Amino acid sequence: MAKALIAVSTSSSSYPFALFSSSSEAMAMCSTFCPRLSTHLNCKSFSLFPVKPRFFVSIKAFSSQTSASAPKADDLPSSIGFLGLGIMGSPMAQNLIKAGCDVTVWNRTKSKCEPLISLGAKYKSSPEEVAASCDVTFAMLADPESAADVACGKYGAAKGMGPGKGYVDVSTVDGETSKLICEHIRATGAHFLEAPVSGSKKPAEDGQLIFLTAGDGVLYEKVAPLLDIMGKSRFYLGEVGNGAAMKLVVNMVMGSMMASFAEGLVLSEKVGLDPSVLVEVISQGAISAPMYAIKGPSMVKSSYPTAFPLKHQQKDLRLALGLAESVSQPTPIAAATNELYKVAKSHGLNDQDFSAVIEALKVKLKH
Repeated sequence: MAKALIAVSTSSSSYPFALFSSSSEAMAMCSTFCPRLSTHLNCKSFSLFPVKPRFFVSIKAFSSQTSASAPKADDLPSSIGFLGLGIMGSPMAQNLIKAGCDVTVWNRTKSKCEPLISLGAKYKSSPEEVAASCDVTFAMLADPESAADVACGKYGAAKGMGPGKGYVDVSTVDGETSKLICEHIRATGAHFLEAPVSGSKKPAEDGQLIFLTAGDGVLYEKVAPLLDIMGKSRFYLGEVGNGAAMKLVVNMVMGSMMASFAEGLVLSEKVGLDPSVLVEVISQGAISAPMYAIKGPSMVKSSYPTAFPLKHQQKDLRLALGLAESVSQPTPIAAATNELYKVAKSHGLNDQDFSAVIEALKVKLKH
């Protein structure tokens, strides 16, 4: 039995809305940390508007059966580059290779390329060489500085771009950085698409990411089958900068949710309650979220296996605050949350999972 998801956003509003057949489906779609579903999801999209809307509006049918319309290697760009093989980039590139794609990789630390090379990937020694040898090049870098350098630096991807090629930046950066990269790529005659992802390590491994894209529509259509290999859904949001803004808003909300959840766990224990019971209570109420159910048990045990590094969550909060400042929008909760993550970083928790922010609260309570 197929179920339907309707995602609607009009040109008169900057707020997208979604209707789901059940609350459980809504949580599964919206959560960054949703575990892989037991069924294979295949999506088809079509526009509801006779004219170009501000945001892409789609109806996607999710079938429990594998569809004949699933992307095949013959339908994909003939050669794909992937720059950046960290906690997210490596599993994303692996999924492309496993789907039969011809993938060429690069990473600053070459040893991180070895597992992919063993799976059949090719290797080039610079982003420029990767871009020159591929039809479409993806980039997943840790921060705006790295993203800009890999795209626009001395041996950057832009040096290898040209007409007919495409560059898809799936990094989480601010809008200005995305526009800078876009300018350099388009100057070569190539197409550009920003496509930051909502999702962490496990969704990346399972091909369950959510792509928030903006930029050249022709490139979006070209790489849609690739996005479907790596993710469970994709949104086209119009002009470059919109994808970056959407991702920063999502991660701002996520970081604040985690900080509030951490406060609750610490407070419950401080007053003599069992924090494990709190996790269970929350999981059965209106504020239930997959993130709490997944992270809660480990947090209670002071264990923080890294799925999304704390340093990246703080970086995204910082960028989100800059975005808010640019439009004079007060974000006091996010500002306070950012300070808490900065405290956690000062205690050496940079590379721990962002749920380790709870340790910053424990430190404060000891004083």
